Amino acid sequence: MDTFYITTPIYYPNAPPHIGHAYTTIFADVLARYKRLTGNNVLFLTGNDEHGLKIQKVAEKQGKTPKEFTDEMAELFKKYWLSLDINYDHFIRTTDDYHERTVKEAFNYIYKKGLIYKAKYAGFYCVECEKYYSPEEYVEVDGKPHCPLHNKPLEYMEEETYYFKLSEFEKYLLDVLSNKDIVYPRSYADEVLSKINKEGLRDISIARPVERVWWGIPVPFDEKYVIYVWFDALLNYLSALDYLNNRDKFNKYWSNAHHVIGKDILWFHTVVWFSILRALDIDPPRKVIVHAFLTSKGAKMSKSVGNVVPIEELLSRYGSPDAVRYVLMRIFNMDKDSEFDFELLDNIYNSELADTYGNLVRRAGVLAQKKTDGKIYRRNIDSKIRDELENKLKSYIDAMENYEVSKAASIAIDTARLGNQYLNDTKPWEKKDPSKELYTVLETIRLATILLYPFTPRASDLVAKAFGFTIENPSKGVVESIERYNVLSAPILFKKIMSKK
Repeated sequence: MDTFYITTPIYYPNAPPHIGHAYTTIFADVLARYKRLTGNNVLFLTGNDEHGLKIQKVAEKQGKTPKEFTDEMAELFKKYWLSLDINYDHFIRTTDDYHERTVKEAFNYIYKKGLIYKAKYAGFYCVECEKYYSPEEYVEVDGKPHCPLHNKPLEYMEEETYYFKLSEFEKYLLDVLSNKDIVYPRSYADEVLSKINKEGLRDISIARPVERVWWGIPVPFDEKYVIYVWFDALLNYLSALDYLNNRDKFNKYWSNAHHVIGKDILWFHTVVWFSILRALDIDPPRKVIVHAFLTSKGAKMSKSVGNVVPIEELLSRYGSPDAVRYVLMRIFNMDKDSEFDFELLDNIYNSELADTYGNLVRRAGVLAQKKTDGKIYRRNIDSKIRDELENKLKSYIDAMENYEVSKAASIAIDTARLGNQYLNDTKPWEKKDPSKELYTVLETIRLATILLYPFTPRASDLVAKAFGFTIENPSKGVVESIERYNVLSAPILFKKIMSKK
């Protein structure tokens, strides 16, 4: 059995998750569900990044210790992921003991190789990003350095720190990013290569003095410093695999590791992460899958910008996690930012889930119960329909294997659309015994339902139980493989909504 290790970024829990977080997490969950369905041994990791100055300040503002605050937020994140049917295998917190041990061991290992040294730093810092910005990276507003992501003034800082010799890995990174097919889509690798070629690589600070940032993992050989939050956070991908204690497990999953990230953290997940891994004598991940932003009012959805859409607003509007998952994945885009637009989402929900798939299930279910008492035995379906279903299945698998979830969802709905057209053309309600026609249309429903399963697991399970079939591995070919349908009910899956401005 092939393994598939898929990770989301671990999220800053300084506020509840919003639709921007859901966009990334649902995408990873859809891929994980698809891989499980196709017979892979999947490990799906998500979690929270709980250290750093940002968390320290938010907790202090609320009169709580950072641990009290992050304990509460971890449960809140889990609650939100449950509400969206996120079926993760492991939820990691950077305050977990096993993770902290892994970070200290990694820091020591790299230090002993001579790749970490102490020196003075002076420069501009963004608390929101937990990152220093060079003159080439920040933007100027009224002559003052600002963060390009958060549009807030940067803080000037001078301090003694520990550096990681990132500059030593320039040749290695140029080789990996040029010659290995790791970053997907490829355009993002080219973007990083262009920046390295233009600016070169500078060593980076990987520690903070405790008098400024005390909430973090102590540098193992110098208690006056805590380890930089990004160095800490990136290592979660290793600690979740029990890197220190179980190398068999680590090797089993790491060989097929897939990181899902937004494009804003591309540099950290390529240049910084690949260099840390090289310093630890570990190969880079199998894939870094990068997506563009979900924007609101023209800007990336962000708590600090204040343009977020709450998850509960979508759940309330569309009535189910299935619907929220589907509409967000239909606008999912790797190359271009997707503007969040309720009118567009309403149209997708009404036309695809309610009118096409939901309507087909209802029509076929009612007809089957009325005409055959719900029992429909195997028939040879029309060869044209069979060929179209098999083509849809092949196109869907190709799309999912290439992480094109929006295209795959559209193919699933096109399969249901084929069923609706077939019903309209053959008019089984006019026939005395429409068993052949009903078997054919139930085959289109079954395939559409299986293809939709990674997106709409609740609805797919409901239809499978109502019509008497199982959700099975689509890659084995499922067309014309069921002997009998037993239609017990004709569920109403998605009720149309009126567009609410």
